[in-house]
Amino acid sequence: MSNEIEIGRGKRGRRAYSFDDIAVVPSRRTRDPKDVSVGWQIDAYHFDLPILAAPMDSVMSPATAMALGNLGGLGVLDLEGLWTRYESPEPLLAEITELPEAEATRRMQEIYAEPIKPELITQRLKEIRTAGVTVAGALTPQRTQEHYQTVVDAGVDLFVIRGTTVSAEHVSGNAEPLNLKRFIYELDVPVVVGGASTYTAALHLMRTGAAGVLVGFGGGAAHTTRVSLGIHAPMATAVSDVAAARRDYLDESGGRYVHVIADGGVGRSGDIVKAVACGADAVMLGAALARASEAPGKGWHWGPEAHHAVLPRGERVSVGTAGSLEEILFGPGRQADGTLNLVGALKRAMATTGYSDLKEFQRVEVVLSPYQPR
Repeated sequence: MSNEIEIGRGKRGRRAYSFDDIAVVPSRRTRDPKDVSVGWQIDAYHFDLPILAAPMDSVMSPATAMALGNLGGLGVLDLEGLWTRYESPEPLLAEITELPEAEATRRMQEIYAEPIKPELITQRLKEIRTAGVTVAGALTPQRTQEHYQTVVDAGVDLFVIRGTTVSAEHVSGNAEPLNLKRFIYELDVPVVVGGASTYTAALHLMRTGAAGVLVGFGGGAAHTTRVSLGIHAPMATAVSDVAAARRDYLDESGGRYVHVIADGGVGRSGDIVKAVACGADAVMLGAALARASEAPGKGWHWGPEAHHAVLPRGERVSVGTAGSLEEILFGPGRQADGTLNLVGALKRAMATTGYSDLKEFQRVEVVLSPYQPR
């Protein structure tokens, strides 16, 4: 049955759903939350938590990347952020948090105009490695050719190519585009790439040899992409479509499994539950971790879209401080708004619906249950 609806006589559109539009439902079995496992593995790297921190300056510093790694997750450092542009970025981070709203975008554009310094890329990644955690760094597709060798030489374990949208077939009449398939083939480290938001785009990214695909487009708390470009991908549908591409690519490739990572619109514990229910293996969190007392943004959150030199598609937003990083992940919760004890909530949801691990939970029944969140 088609879910297309008529927009007007000359246009039809497919109905798509956000996480707010769906809910998971219990089955015939329940479990003890202590018997539930939320661990996952990508390539040779195992993590106790299915949580990656988004490579955003308001979320990740070398110190917070180390802290998250020690707690069982994966911190991804933005290798085009302030930590690779300035030897001491702390004063600038503090300045950004104090800027008046009317001046924030313009001043951030000035701050981020400082060139990236390859020696700082090396220094920051080595700092993270000293903690004995998995080292991950992110570049945009536009900067990957320029800096990837520095990143690899610094000893990165997982390489992330992250943009608002990333395709396996970028067409440009001005410059030679990044050939993802050749690039990934020649690298000695696993690559996670995205965002992708459709079945076809994700399938093509999987065929490049990527170990994981980030799912999302313009749905994060600090994005204004829907307002500025008119583009948006409701996450429940996007994750489900990309999970279908993973299933079909598994057959096409003779058994090669590509991990699906929900990236955007996953701000609270219930969103994490529904992302996995729709087929995600893990989630990449921005605003949810920006609420940690240790976060560099100190209660403010922004991404690279907020300081784009010519067309900003994001903004600096206040998310507040909910608790320490450990409290956000493991509790105890002090309010019932889904900001604290994210892992406990995921385990509780899996136990309540009768599933013992993430792969099983991807099969949970989902219903349409739209509501207006508070």
